[in-house]
Amino acid sequence: MNRRNGAVTTPEVRCAIYTRKSTNEGLDQAFNSLDAQRESAEAYIASQKAEGWVCLPERYDDGGYTGGNMERPAMTRLMTDIESGKVDCIVVYKVDRLSRSLMDFARMMETFEKHSVSFVSVTQQFNTTHSMGRLTLNILLSFAQFERELISERTRDKIAAARRKGKWAGGRPILGYDVDRSGPRLVVNEEEAKRVRAIFDLYLDKQSLLKTVTQLDRRGWHTKRWTSQKGLVHGGVPFNKARVRDLLANVAYLGKVRHHENVYEGEHDSIVEVEVFDRVQQMLRVNGRTGGAHVRNKHGALLKGLLYCGPCGLAMGHTYTKKNKSLLYRYYVCGRAQKRGWHSCPSRSLPAPEIERFVVERIRSIGQDSSLLAETLEQAREQEEVQIRELEQECRAAERELNRLNREIRSAALDADTDPHAAARLADLQDRLRDEEMRHAENHRQIEAAKNRLITREDLEAAMTAFDPAWDALSPREQARIVHLLIRRVEYDGEKGTVSITFRPDGIKTLTNGGVPA
Repeated sequence: MNRRNGAVTTPEVRCAIYTRKSTNEGLDQAFNSLDAQRESAEAYIASQKAEGWVCLPERYDDGGYTGGNMERPAMTRLMTDIESGKVDCIVVYKVDRLSRSLMDFARMMETFEKHSVSFVSVTQQFNTTHSMGRLTLNILLSFAQFERELISERTRDKIAAARRKGKWAGGRPILGYDVDRSGPRLVVNEEEAKRVRAIFDLYLDKQSLLKTVTQLDRRGWHTKRWTSQKGLVHGGVPFNKARVRDLLANVAYLGKVRHHENVYEGEHDSIVEVEVFDRVQQMLRVNGRTGGAHVRNKHGALLKGLLYCGPCGLAMGHTYTKKNKSLLYRYYVCGRAQKRGWHSCPSRSLPAPEIERFVVERIRSIGQDSSLLAETLEQAREQEEVQIRELEQECRAAERELNRLNREIRSAALDADTDPHAAARLADLQDRLRDEEMRHAENHRQIEAAKNRLITREDLEAAMTAFDPAWDALSPREQARIVHLLIRRVEYDGEKGTVSITFRPDGIKTLTNGGVPA
């Protein structure tokens, strides 16, 4: 109290009311949960009028925000006003409205004490201006966190038990199935199931994720489009390589469910044959190592799929003509020249035997020319080092995404006792976390593989030594496989009359170790 002109005055205590609700449900009502919390707090402040308490007009309302973290707009404004000296006391309806994390709450209390701000919970009868109030608060928060962690464990155990029984435990619906909310369970959407089977067949035909994506774009096919219980529309976006790969690797299409690394028989029907699914998984594994579809060669064209037109940047396709039913003339023709006429491309066409012979002789000459050997070695190592840097960048991005998903999972688990949709959201987040963990592990595996592929001068010399004696003994198709093993790209510039060759470091390693692709 202060004494002014002989009269006793009570210092003013500026009180800020903070309210929060985890979900948006009911916030559109004329009198909602936030209003009810504020009304109780205002009544409490009014009861302390004799102590000089006054209610600040500023509203600090966080509707639809979890208490598991501090990333809330009204909370941010409140902490800013505290640091600016505009608040003397924080009033909440219950402790968990301010925070549901003991660690976050401890940080808040540090800030409160630093700026001499007290904290009051209307329904729990304590005040942090007293030591007993602070002790009661810490005990209360410890038990609250213990209870929330038990709820989180029970929620995770419930999801695991549901998966073991083959039940759909929530998450994002996938193309080919709808969600029967009365179950809940997955039911086959026949129209979408046809598309799923067509995507599997497309990949088996194209043997390339990128080519499959191109075909899906041409057909205008998108991912699963669905509406949540809150009325929000999700999905319905174009496919990319990652989305196609996730679809092709999803065991749900076999009528199974996955929980972490375990796979169980599901309650829903399968829409893809086991044989087709297994062939696709094998192809995904092979293409992950080799980078794409195997060359299918009717006439043993050595450079099919490797030769590109330098000026146009387009592939040069292999073609042939026959004369007198016995003479076969083979050519490589630029795609632009084929589609737009010979005048549109300076490279036009190239006799196949001539360019193939040049490339083979170039490979042979590497082992005989020390400067060329050094140049090839530098180029090959640079390719691998670029790939390693890109993969390491992807790993860092994946780690950031894993941290974000883990934070969301903790928040969803903390809200499991108050949010009826938390279990489904938690299942969805855990599925996404598993996919991201698998992708992160695959990136690490590819980094290690790329490091193991880094070649030395001895590797290159050994590969070139192995190439020469074996070459003439191979059939045309085997020769084509050897060339595809060694070379990533051949570029021909008809305008300048030059040819550039880009080698595969992993192919050089394979040949060094005595391996020949089947």
